[in-house]
Amino acid sequence: MTLPYKHLKKWLSSIAQEACAASATAAVIAGLVLPPQVALAQSQSQSGQQQQPEVPEAGGPAGDTGPMAIPKKTEKPVPPPPPRPKTPSSDSPSYSISVDVPLVNIDVSANTKDGGFIPGLKKENFRIYEDGVEQKITNFAQTEAPITAVLLVEFANGSYAFMNDALVASYNFAANLKKDDWVAVTEFDMRTHILVDFTQDKRQIYGALNTLRIPGFSEVNVFDALYDTLDRLDRVEGRKEIVLVSSGRDTFSRINLDQILKKVKATPNVTIFSISTGAAFLIWAEAHGMGSMRELDYLQADNEMNEYAKLTGGQHYKPRFEGEFPDIFKDIAARVRNQYTISYHPVNHKQDGSYRKVKVELVAGDGSGKPLIVKNEKGKELKTVLAYREGYSAKHQVE
Repeated sequence: MTLPYKHLKKWLSSIAQEACAASATAAVIAGLVLPPQVALAQSQSQSGQQQQPEVPEAGGPAGDTGPMAIPKKTEKPVPPPPPRPKTPSSDSPSYSISVDVPLVNIDVSANTKDGGFIPGLKKENFRIYEDGVEQKITNFAQTEAPITAVLLVEFANGSYAFMNDALVASYNFAANLKKDDWVAVTEFDMRTHILVDFTQDKRQIYGALNTLRIPGFSEVNVFDALYDTLDRLDRVEGRKEIVLVSSGRDTFSRINLDQILKKVKATPNVTIFSISTGAAFLIWAEAHGMGSMRELDYLQADNEMNEYAKLTGGQHYKPRFEGEFPDIFKDIAARVRNQYTISYHPVNHKQDGSYRKVKVELVAGDGSGKPLIVKNEKGKELKTVLAYREGYSAKHQVE
């Protein structure tokens, strides 16, 4: 059926009115059914979608000509937290290892045969061995240190012929001291007596020596006196010296020679300079046919005095005349004040209390290993003499 145009237009208009009415009815129903918050959100979402301008992919603030693009930072993933250390259970014990590597210090006096100090030596001029094994020198220095010494003087009734030598030697020693030197004076016969403790005052030293006028006992306990002095010096820090002025004969000590030699070896940082007295008297006695047995006693005493010095890197002197004493103490002062200190970590790390023998050599320093040649100003070769401790006692392992 074909409707006239006028009726068709009227029919379409009625259909449109019915559709608008249905849409309005649906909106009213939706407003009644949905909660106000949801309806408001939908309304804002629709208005936001209509008002939000188009933003470039990078994002950024809006400018006069539209939104500006800025580089977008890449968000790095948050690293995971470090793992917690595992806590050992109370049943499982924890262990730690610590290694104590000892450091050995050796003081070396390098002199020519006539006693002159050899200056200017370097680390490369020295080689050091422990029990025949070469050691690597870690520290090296030339030191000029003041004297810290004990003057240990024999003063007994049985050695009256030697007392003048002992007193002359002691006064000469005090006369060669400097203001920074520390000296204690001890005399011994059957017992040991400290006349003056460590002091820098020469007047106190002279005053102590002036008390040595009338000897008491005739017995001489040199082993006991040396042992007690070493025991005292073991508690004093740094390098120390003992100037032992004695005939060397021991008549009544509680300990024997082996015990005192063991003590000498075990006491670190102590150098003994021994001066044997009575050489002039022995020369006179020999010329007058005195008993050979007594002469043998003094020869043995001289060997023991030499051993004390040799073990500790000191020097043994046998003056025959009083005029030799000033040069002796000048030599002692030069040896003490000018030394080379060599340090090394021993290859043998065992702390077993054993005695380790030490040997020091002078070499050319050019890597050839040849002995060092020392010449005087005239070009003449001079013989070199090294004085140092011949060994040390290793520490005991502490359990």
